[in-house]
Amino acid sequence: MPLQRRLPKRGFHNPFRVEMAVVNVAQLDALPAGSEATPETLALQGLINGKKRQVKILGEGSLSKALTVRAHGFSAKAKEKIEAAGGKAELIALHA
Repeated sequence: MPLQRRLPKRGFHNPFRVEMAVVNVAQLDALPAGSEATPETLALQGLINGKKRQVKILGEGSLSKALTVRAHGFSAKAKEKIEAAGGKAELIALHA
């Protein structure tokens, strides 16, 4: 049977896809100085939806406070900006 008849007609949906909640560095500036930003604290602040358990930090904006940020992923710019402000960027192990 030809390939085009064997493939699904409504597209491919990857069952192993991992969706991450995205938080920009500018949004982290709302947290108090010296605090720790984890997925739980970000959900309490309303920065992410509670359903998405994995968080990725992107480098949009600027950060003026030293924070310890724990997330599942960081862009290179975000990690650079967090460390330039005197904070730490710590990775959390990914879970499927």
